[in-house]
Amino acid sequence: MTVQAGTPSPFLVTVSGQDAAGVARRLFGALRAQAVAVEDVEQVRVHGRLLLCTEVELSPAQVDAVRHALVDGLAGSGVEVHLDAIAETVSEDRSERLLVTVLAQAVDAAALEGVTGCVTRCGGNIERIVRLSSYPVHSYELVVAGADLDLLRRGLGREAARLEVDLAVQQAGLHRRAKHLIVLDADSTLLQGEVVDLLAARRGCGPEVAAVTAAAMAGALDFAEALRRRVRLLAGLKEEDLGAVREDIVLTPGARTLVRTLKRLGYELAVVSGGFVEVIAPLAGALGIDHVAANSLVVEDGVVTGALAGPIVDRAGKADALVRFAEVAGVPLARTIAVGDGANDIDMLARAGLGIAFNAKPAVRDAADTVLSVPYLDAILFLLGISRHEVELADRLDTERAQ
Repeated sequence: MTVQAGTPSPFLVTVSGQDAAGVARRLFGALRAQAVAVEDVEQVRVHGRLLLCTEVELSPAQVDAVRHALVDGLAGSGVEVHLDAIAETVSEDRSERLLVTVLAQAVDAAALEGVTGCVTRCGGNIERIVRLSSYPVHSYELVVAGADLDLLRRGLGREAARLEVDLAVQQAGLHRRAKHLIVLDADSTLLQGEVVDLLAARRGCGPEVAAVTAAAMAGALDFAEALRRRVRLLAGLKEEDLGAVREDIVLTPGARTLVRTLKRLGYELAVVSGGFVEVIAPLAGALGIDHVAANSLVVEDGVVTGALAGPIVDRAGKADALVRFAEVAGVPLARTIAVGDGANDIDMLARAGLGIAFNAKPAVRDAADTVLSVPYLDAILFLLGISRHEVELADRLDTERAQ
């Protein structure tokens, strides 16, 4: 690079090595003593190893003096320091940043090669990679510039299937920090198993209910008719049976962590279910979930009659509930997240700003923005850029305050 005498030009100060207390202070102290203008600073620390980069403006007359000052200022610190001219001034990339999340039980070199190669083929450049978790799954977030959102989603969708990992692509920006509404399906998403099956077992009509469910899955019955037939089979259940089933419900692993963490962050949460409000609403209330939409059983004199009250919450009803709860919460649809596993969730996933298929059927996976195939509901946190360390630290601080 040709520099005119006396004209300031950009240089990069690179400090690397084993981190120690006071390295940054000594670096900036040396620059201050030489009256150097600092233009930009970036630092990362990985397993005790430090990389600290500082862009500065230097005139030709300053270069040697600053180089010596830096070496002297950091002497004995155990790090190396280099001062190099920046050959080209690259204009700031103002293209939209995208966030790519990689998630699996194990993310190996082959997976990272496949993901990073796909980013390159789609015209993107990776600016930063951060590990979000190593438990209960491994996950990483990549900040990508210069790639087209739809192109990258399609490319990474193919890589996800080939590599057997979960991959999500989202837009970066301030909206990620704004208030969100997260809407969860109940059966096989927030809860393990199906509530209607638990009720049928309690009533002693499990095989009959299963036969109706099978007919609906085969396309012989629509959801509303299948639901009515199954509810008729539940006639005779008592209110105490509903309570017993409620007590027997098992939450999906990570459900409490997900809800607890999102409530700390000011998110609103909802459960939208084709199941029954008599079972789901008390559970949702105990978890601190803000909104519930589910079907309502007719109960007379403490006994289930076999009829339903009010409109049925079906596929369209779930999507309508998402929109209604977003309006109540004052959250734009673009900042809603829907999570589900079944065909009845497809419209809801499509209406949400981000639709997540959680251990879902193939048709649902194909319709969703993002697929999670790990059995932990709190893996959703990693898609939001929340690290396991941050979750555990918040839990620990709450425990300490409570003591």
